[in-house]
Amino acid sequence: MGRLAVALLLSLGALSAGQAVAGGDERVPPVGNAVVRAECGACHMAFQPAFLPARSWHRLLDGLADHFGEDAGVSADSIAIIRAYMTANAGDVAGRGSAGKYMRWVSPDGAPLRITANPEFRRKHRFPDSVWTDPKVLTRSNCLACHPRADAGVYE
Repeated sequence: MGRLAVALLLSLGALSAGQAVAGGDERVPPVGNAVVRAECGACHMAFQPAFLPARSWHRLLDGLADHFGEDAGVSADSIAIIRAYMTANAGDVAGRGSAGKYMRWVSPDGAPLRITANPEFRRKHRFPDSVWTDPKVLTRSNCLACHPRADAGVYE
């Protein structure tokens, strides 16, 4: 196999893994757990764990009976799998790519529940209200409306 083909395959592999390639700084590791993708992704995009600290994921999972006004309860076995995955890959764990920028705004004992309330998110998403009320968007947490590869960790 030629060098160009090898380089292309390596780049594609990094892209599919959600890793930064050649200066891309808006990538985070995608959700790599099937239970997380299935359970969380049943109602919304399965958000990458790197956007919140582990204590936030604990807090979210402890409150699934009232998950932003909805009962998002899942089986105890699934919660255990989701908790283990999300906390092991949380933003306060070293080496979480560009999402680590979000952690500098979280107080050492803070446990925010919304990625969209983070000052880093707000800084990058200063749009008129008409954007947020567009029927294709509707909510700040609908990342896929503007970032079609967000579920793969690509936010460019």
